[in-house]
Parts: sequence; C-alpha cells; structure tokens
Amino acid sequence: MSMDKSLRKGSGLARSRNVMTRAERLAALQLDEKWTPEQGVYNLPKTKYRTLPPGYSGPKRPEAKRG
Repeated sequence: MSMDKSLRKGSGLARSRNVMTRAERLAALQLDEKWTPEQGVYNLPKTKYRTLPPGYSGPKRPEAKRG
C-alpha cells in the first residue's frame, strides 16, 4: 500500500535542529573551556545552539590560546 502524497514531508531533513547531540555539546564546551574529560559526561552545563541563515555571521569565539 502506498502512502498518500499529502502525508509525505517534502524536506524532512532540511529543517534545522534545535538540540545538540552530546558529542556536539562536549565539543562546544571544550572550546569555551567549561568542560574537561575528567569531569564526566553527566550534569553538563547548558549550551546555546543557534543556527543562522546563510550570509549572516554570529558572535565570534575568542581565538584559542596556544602556549
């Protein structure tokens, strides 16, 4: 049995996500120096996740300190 055309989503995966996976959160927290692997993966601080339309630039992260 085929699915009716009105029930299909045309671009289901093209929509932007509003949540981050745990790996994405850990990467963002490491860039902001708010998390280290010794702290574990539970009780992580909240992170902002915002996607911008093409052509817009968001706030710049400070350059990583290299020593």
